[in-house]
Amino acid sequence: MQKRYIKNENMLSREENLSLREKKVLVVGCGGLGGHLIEQLARLGIGHITAIDGDVFDESNLNRQLLSNVKNIGQPKALVAKEHIGHVNPDVKLTAIHAFLDESNAAEIINGHDVICDALDNMSTRLLLQKYAQELKIPMVYGAIAGWYGQVTTIFPGDNILGSIYQGGSNKGIEQELGNPSFTPALVASIEVSEVVKILTGKGQLLRNRFLMINTLDQEYEGVDI
Repeated sequence: MQKRYIKNENMLSREENLSLREKKVLVVGCGGLGGHLIEQLARLGIGHITAIDGDVFDESNLNRQLLSNVKNIGQPKALVAKEHIGHVNPDVKLTAIHAFLDESNAAEIINGHDVICDALDNMSTRLLLQKYAQELKIPMVYGAIAGWYGQVTTIFPGDNILGSIYQGGSNKGIEQELGNPSFTPALVASIEVSEVVKILTGKGQLLRNRFLMINTLDQEYEGVDI
């Protein structure tokens, strides 16, 4: 066990920590949520991370997106993630895909992963992600943010949670109206990562068939059964 992972011990056994080195996690989106997800997964020691995003950084990302800085404006988010993680934890193999997830590439990209992390900002791609996660029998952790608020749930094959919650309406998230600060993505991403670790190790109680509603304005956290 490398000294790098010593502080992971006690919350996870040595065997559980070592098992994470064999796991493969997909992060769809490398922006506000995605940057924090990728960073935390890499520091935990997840052996293989796939990061996909077809976007590039712009100045409006600087208020919240962990991987953005004034020197990489205009650069592809997924490729920046790969370079960044190379400095954070070179033990982790990060596969960067500079593309948007769609019908033409979803099955190939998603297949072979142990868990999928949703870090998207639109419902059509989220529903597409859930569709292929179901078909390929891969658990998926959903996270969304808007202003002071966030949501997290864990979706196993057969659950079809997003289809039950989102029926019609706008494709873009409500963050278009409520904004995106720096702290909400970090909080929601942290909860998503905790769900990933529980899935991979079989520990704890998952947010499966439960929707965690986060309100940091009033510091209210409610789990709603679905």
